[in-house]
Amino acid sequence: MRKHKYKLITIATLFTFATAVIHIINKLIFASATAKNMLKVNADHHYNWRFGKIYYDKKGEGSPILLVHDLTVHSSNYEWKNMIDKLSEKHTVYSIDLLGCGRSDKQALTYTNYMYVQIISDFIKNVIGKKTDIITCGFSSSFVIMACHNEKDIFGKIMLINPPDIAELNKTPNKRTKLLKVLLETPILGTLVYNMLNTRGNIELLFTEQYFYNPFHSKNEIVDTYFESAHRGAGNAKFLSASIMGRFINNNIFHALKSINTSIFIVGGAEEQDIQETIQKYTDCNPAIESAILPKSKHLPQLETPEQLLEQVEIFF
Repeated sequence: MRKHKYKLITIATLFTFATAVIHIINKLIFASATAKNMLKVNADHHYNWRFGKIYYDKKGEGSPILLVHDLTVHSSNYEWKNMIDKLSEKHTVYSIDLLGCGRSDKQALTYTNYMYVQIISDFIKNVIGKKTDIITCGFSSSFVIMACHNEKDIFGKIMLINPPDIAELNKTPNKRTKLLKVLLETPILGTLVYNMLNTRGNIELLFTEQYFYNPFHSKNEIVDTYFESAHRGAGNAKFLSASIMGRFINNNIFHALKSINTSIFIVGGAEEQDIQETIQKYTDCNPAIESAILPKSKHLPQLETPEQLLEQVEIFF
């Protein structure tokens, strides 16, 4: 009996020690990731939304353009840094950090497509206050399409940069994805798994393999900023990651896309995987959609080849 009790005490002690060590490791990762303070904060630029503060930057004068970054845990409005100065010569440019990203609040909740749809609509109505053109990238394209479908009067022209495959958006949560979400949201261990998935090396690999056509365009400043964005909020970014893995941000946009009569222009990177097929699915759904392909470009032309993208913006807007 004493021997059994001793084993239980030993196991409990080792478990407590291991938990404490993991907790310390997580704290060190967060501290090192944010030490360079790449994402500066303007204290005046926060929109107090119902589920947290939304950070945004504003520059220029003229007709409003809202820039909405791709939805990943390491994304922020930094994505648009090479375009804002030029756009602000003719427009009032708003660039936001979506909830769960960058300098915005990172709440412990389930992030959904509908939530982001509401953020975009509410931001236009309550901050911008007038009909707004939008440029968006990647997965966030689906939020803009749905928001425009719901409240078309507040939207002007829409530019989608490398939007997601419509078929991918139709995938709904299942038992496996729900389990992944629960596991990633667990305290300490889930945080460690999140940190292991979002190391600086893994983010650098994303740029060299998925985001940029030319891997040598992936500079330390860019990788450091994305790394910091993924780890601001002391681990709460894992809740967005869990919602993405769980497919809770997916939504069928087919009917919304089909019924929209707003001008839509799709820009694809020539080296983006299956981009021609993706654009074809969008134009099959809505033949009024126009498109252009940027040579020697991949997922983030706004960072890698901004001059090419700005040429298309000048033509469309």
